[in-house]
Amino acid sequence: MTFVVIPILVGCLSVMTVRGRRESWQTGAPVARPRLVAAGGTYDGTRGQSSDAYVIQERLIAAAHGAPAPGGAQSTSGEGGAGGTGNADLAHTAAALALAAVVAARPQHAGAREADLGECTEAAHRAVRAAVECAPAGPGSSERDGHGVASSLDLVVLDQDEHSRLRYAHIGDGAIWHCAKGAEPRPITTAHVCDSGAMTRGLGLPAALAPEIGTLPLRSGDRVAIVTGGVTRALGTDRLEALLASRSSPAACLDRLYDEMAALEPEGDATVIIADVVTA
Repeated sequence: MTFVVIPILVGCLSVMTVRGRRESWQTGAPVARPRLVAAGGTYDGTRGQSSDAYVIQERLIAAAHGAPAPGGAQSTSGEGGAGGTGNADLAHTAAALALAAVVAARPQHAGAREADLGECTEAAHRAVRAAVECAPAGPGSSERDGHGVASSLDLVVLDQDEHSRLRYAHIGDGAIWHCAKGAEPRPITTAHVCDSGAMTRGLGLPAALAPEIGTLPLRSGDRVAIVTGGVTRALGTDRLEALLASRSSPAACLDRLYDEMAALEPEGDATVIIADVVTA
């Protein structure tokens, strides 16, 4: 009997020792971090002139839309597109340069302050202004066509702090939406447009920037979406809200948006980015 009990006790002590070591090792193990699982795309408008650009990274999503500035020589489009052909290429260039400045600034790796996004927006503004100033004069015009071009910018950064939060910057005719888990989607920005649809605030304009910059607490399962002005004009706010409320994957939600825009055939570009917050 004694020989039977001793092996059992030794076995129990061994299990306790192993468990203790295992728990000690787990204390220093990597902790799961939040990230964005996103799908995005640009539905090309029937005008056939690109004006949108977007970027998706692990903790950053952004979109920009180049368009005529109010009073610009080519500001003739009622849908906020690139207007005449003279400004079409420059409008797309303005959007691309804005996003290039955002990527170069790496705001998702900065000091996690709202001021970081303000500085990032300023850098994008300078990039667009430089393109505007270097644009050649159009035929029969004493002024550079670029003087009538601006770009929107919608930028979202996911911070990996102890409590996840979203930082965002917005200027122009686009929109950022937040779909909290279990709640209805809601826009967290306001479009900077006049009655004609032209941007009243935007990158590249001589007026002061005054972007909307803020933060928002997030939790796993929340959804964030960025849309350019072409999406809102094509679908309307109510229909967009209904589509974003779907709990299908970002890719499936994007497919549904594409199907509806294909039926409507919008004149200008329409860009959508849909991102879910996950912990992995």
